[in-house]
Amino acid sequence: MNSLYMEPSLYTIKAVFILDKDEPQLLAMYYDDTFPFMKEQMVFKKNVFNRTTRTESEIAFFGGMTVVYKSSIDLFLYVVGSSHENENVEKRWLLENMDGAFLVLGEIVDGGVILESDTQQVIQKVNFRADDSPA
Repeated sequence: MNSLYMEPSLYTIKAVFILDKDEPQLLAMYYDDTFPFMKEQMVFKKNVFNRTTRTESEIAFFGGMTVVYKSSIDLFLYVVGSSHENENVEKRWLLENMDGAFLVLGEIVDGGVILESDTQQVIQKVNFRADDSPA
């Protein structure tokens, strides 16, 4: 089999992390064993952060991986996939809706598997959870 053609897989997300300029991390989720130890995770995040804060781009290829990121003021959202993944990330509402972002992320990705990609389904599930929570 030609190495350019990879077997399709649901496991497309390697990691998601949110960093702040003043704190090392606000959230970090790793979905495979690419970085099995905390020390490796910390080094990777630091290298990615240092490389991406010096550019206006929204995508980087780093260590054989595709890193898609968005920043808003001091907050940085990173989604890490393998080098053959594409670069599609939504903008802007993260700062104002951090709790909603965590709910949405939980509905979209579980254990590195993309569970849902239909926007309407994600919104419906998140709204159902919000309506079901105690007041």
